[in-house]
Amino acid sequence: MSKIALFYGSSTCYTEMAGEKIRQYLGVDNVDLFNVADTPLVQTGFYDYLIFGIPTWDYGELQEDWENCWDELDQLDLTGKKIAIYGLGDQLGYPEWFLDAMGYLHSKLVHRGATACGYWPREGYEFEASQALTADGNFFVGLALDEENEFQKTNERIAIWCDQIMREFGLDKHDPTRSLQGNTPPPGKGEVGRGP
Repeated sequence: MSKIALFYGSSTCYTEMAGEKIRQYLGVDNVDLFNVADTPLVQTGFYDYLIFGIPTWDYGELQEDWENCWDELDQLDLTGKKIAIYGLGDQLGYPEWFLDAMGYLHSKLVHRGATACGYWPREGYEFEASQALTADGNFFVGLALDEENEFQKTNERIAIWCDQIMREFGLDKHDPTRSLQGNTPPPGKGEVGRGP
């Protein structure tokens, strides 16, 4: 199976932990994990299949590591590459900006030639607005996670989404007996606010 690269930015560990769960579900030997704070995005050039993880902070803002490397995205050639994105947000605390950063990232990556996979249904979420919705408003442009309010749904969402993106990547080699082990951390102030 071709290797997948997963790039994430994380200040309070929730996006990183979601990335680790995705890697575990897909198989640790199948996914190389990169923190954008430590790895230049030019590294994407060595992979045909890419996953990106990005939280939305406060009022639709980028996480600091993503903000620091944002301009690097404009230099990438992603033609022929398949990408999938997962985002973290707080649909109750910031309902007008839910997962906006995921929408911004999706736009950048598609503009650089990538083929987007892993769109996720908006059904079951309660929010007012999001820049991460498809034009028809029926799907998010990636996996929508809310560790603040729906942490108990994260493992199931990740498992379903991982199977979906593997099919869409054309790499459907997942072992159906594999599952996510362990518990999702209890809710707390996650990567969606700058509070205490």
